[in-house]
Amino acid sequence: MAAYDTVIRGGTVVTASDMFQADIGIAGGRVAALGERLDAGAHEIDAGGRLVMPGGVDSHCHIEQPGSTGGTNADTFTSGSISAACGGTTTTISFSPQVRGRGVREAMDGYAALARKSVIDYCFHIIVNDPSDAVIEEELPELIAEGHRSIKVFMTYPSNRMDDEQLLKVFACAKKHGAFVCVHAENHDAIMWMTDRLLEAGLTSPRYHAWSKPPVVEREAVHRVIALAELLDLPIQVFHVTCAEAAEEIRRAQARGIKVFGETCPQYLTLTADDMDRDGFEGAKFICSPAPRT
Repeated sequence: MAAYDTVIRGGTVVTASDMFQADIGIAGGRVAALGERLDAGAHEIDAGGRLVMPGGVDSHCHIEQPGSTGGTNADTFTSGSISAACGGTTTTISFSPQVRGRGVREAMDGYAALARKSVIDYCFHIIVNDPSDAVIEEELPELIAEGHRSIKVFMTYPSNRMDDEQLLKVFACAKKHGAFVCVHAENHDAIMWMTDRLLEAGLTSPRYHAWSKPPVVEREAVHRVIALAELLDLPIQVFHVTCAEAAEEIRRAQARGIKVFGETCPQYLTLTADDMDRDGFEGAKFICSPAPRT
């Protein structure tokens, strides 16, 4: 009987700190051994001359997610997970969205049923936008205990935003039960004020999307949510950081020992506000929030 289900031989193994040549023995779907001249596997892969790396974890995915305006993401869990696997990603973390007036358990059960079509590993962020007593006292603690340990909250969008008091309710629940909170940080009132001024002036082409939410609205919200997290000593992550001003708020907080992290997304590394100024409908294809920067 073979010692391993699969042995990957002779590749250059890449870890977080090193690169070295080794064989990898896999048993029961897990890496069981790493070394030279491992015993035979039932299946052998010659990786000579190739890099062998851990599968990627994409922690910010929108897959088959129902939107607040009735649409759904283009990728299903079948197509999205196959695409991910082809690119070397073996785990996705997508978003289970609560509907206002309904529970997070109902949302999770429905979304998890869709995810069973995935061909790779998956887990979820729990979007909370209506922190009722039942959600805070019963449903969230139960989901966290089951292993759903990441919560997503919004400081903007009419269908998702919460005020500071509501954010603190969710933060306190996460702190008590051991969850991590991710934040979409933009000042909603400032965005609405800017949007109204642009509409009054007849400035409605895609390029003005960036004008409606300049870097200052991101910077202010990042500063504020860091203060709320500091109040409760809660670890948080600010999603899709787009500008130096917001990154500097995170850097200063980290220097004070605050448990805050930041991430960005490919669109903010590859697009600028100028892309929204393309002719015809082309510019609209590059609208995202927060907006691409100049």
